[in-house]
Amino acid sequence: MEWKLQKYIGRTIEIIYLGRDNSITQRRIEVRTVNAGIVKAYCFERKGPRLFRVENILAMQPVKRYAV
Repeated sequence: MEWKLQKYIGRTIEIIYLGRDNSITQRRIEVRTVNAGIVKAYCFERKGPRLFRVENILAMQPVKRYAV
């Protein structure tokens, strides 16, 4: 899945993520870098930078932006 995330660098995506405590969360993130199984991103829910393990990302989809 790491190669799939490469194309989203600089874009916003939604992910379903399995946390350290086995809780499942939905996050909206802006992907900054993807390297060695780690995604560095800005998390809009936590309002700050976060690291995500690629192996714990259960699903992802790009966020569509509509003109207003």
